[in-house]
Formats: sequence, C-alpha cells, structure tokens
Amino acid sequence: MGGDGKDGYYCTICGGIPPDQVKIKKIVIDGKETGIDRLDWILLDVYRRNFGNDETINDELIKRVRQFNYIPTKKMAEYRAALLREFKMLRPDDIRLMEQQMEKEVEPRA
Repeated sequence: MGGDGKDGYYCTICGGIPPDQVKIKKIVIDGKETGIDRLDWILLDVYRRNFGNDETINDELIKRVRQFNYIPTKKMAEYRAALLREFKMLRPDDIRLMEQQMEKEVEPRA
C-alpha cells in the first residue's frame, strides 16, 4: 500500500483501492449473492441511532447503502427486504465485534 493521509492510500501495484481497505460484504438479494460496500458500517450506524420502527429503519438503511452502492430501481423492494433481514439478524455479539473492528480501522497508521 502506498500513499499517506494527505494523498490517500492506494495499491502500489494497480493504483486502486488497497485490498485491506475494501469493505464489501455479500448478502443474498433476490436469490443472488450481492456485494454491498460498507454494509457493516451501515448496519452499525443505523443500530446506534435506535430508530423506532421497521419502515424508518429500512429507509435509513437504503439511504446509507445508496451512498456507496448502486441499487437498481426494479430491485428496490428486494434490497429493502434483504437489508432489513440483515439488520434484524444482528445480535449483541455481532455489534461488539463490529465496533471493535471499526476501532481498529480508525487507529492511525504507523
């Protein structure tokens, strides 16, 4: 990995995103495994905000997922169902592990 905090970090081989910086998690949407960039961060962010009902939770999940990912309009209902399913599967141990992972990622690089 090359670069620094000023210029950003990049792969010294291809110039793209360094492999350790890729934050894609795969979930099943409409029967197909689909990669969602930064899904753990999104789930944790929505969880921490303690939204009251499924509709609001789903709206917030979609809003955040769309910041980093393309969602085909024709598949919006399928994405909503899959994201809410992932959110509802979160357990306290999952949250704790995700928080620990996020803390490691924030630590300054030497």
